[in-house]
Amino acid sequence: MTVAQITDLHITTARDPLNQLRNQQRLRQVLRSIHALRPRPVAIIASGDLADHGDPAEYAALKVILADCEIPIYFAVGNHDRREAFLDAFGGPGARQDENGLIQYAEHFGDLRMVVCDTLEEGHDRSGYTAERADWLARTLAEDTETPTIVVLHHPPIMSGVKWMDPDPDAPWIGALADAIRGHEQVRVVLCGHVHRAFHGLLGGHIVATSPATSIQVTLDLTPVDMEKPDGREILVAEPPGYVLVMVDGGHVTTHVCVAGDYEAAVAYTRPFGFH
Repeated sequence: MTVAQITDLHITTARDPLNQLRNQQRLRQVLRSIHALRPRPVAIIASGDLADHGDPAEYAALKVILADCEIPIYFAVGNHDRREAFLDAFGGPGARQDENGLIQYAEHFGDLRMVVCDTLEEGHDRSGYTAERADWLARTLAEDTETPTIVVLHHPPIMSGVKWMDPDPDAPWIGALADAIRGHEQVRVVLCGHVHRAFHGLLGGHIVATSPATSIQVTLDLTPVDMEKPDGREILVAEPPGYVLVMVDGGHVTTHVCVAGDYEAAVAYTRPFGFH
């Protein structure tokens, strides 16, 4: 059984015609690739920055793109999103709220449980994850300690090395999140977005895996940067769109980082496998 993660769609409108066309085309390319997978994933989780400015028109445009999707879609929100506009466009089991109106919920897919967290602080790029949200996560994880679980949030709590994208490693929210997941052996991976690149690290004894974006990617430049003095460096690059595929097999959970697109076959299976 598989579940696909897409992230950082940044769907926009004619206010930004270049990114309107590019980001819509790249999202459609990713969705085609996911639909072509065998076995087909049982669900897609879109882990935030669904829209570019959080405008109702952007969510309406996203809804049109997703209308033909044959796989159930679940959502998390990111720093470019706005909850009210998002909830006006999307509802149902893939956009549930907790008691405080945050987009936080848990969902079972057979032998896999997904817990979606809300890191959005509206009007800010940084994570808005608080101790109260971490308490919700700890309580939710405690409700089922047996089923293999993936935790989904937008902002990664680990360092990528791309300095202008990284959080403060000593930020209190990172410690609160680490405490919430520490000791929960059913948590197999924490899935994130936001950085527009695939990278992996550890937090609270668990693997954190960040997916590439469906929109353009962040340039991999690990050199120091002065956040107050632009130096002309490339910061975004039109690398192919991508996504993550979570595989569950006999209680084992594996994540694959995938590149979307149509590529010619290199080798066919024409004789039995064997060692010689």
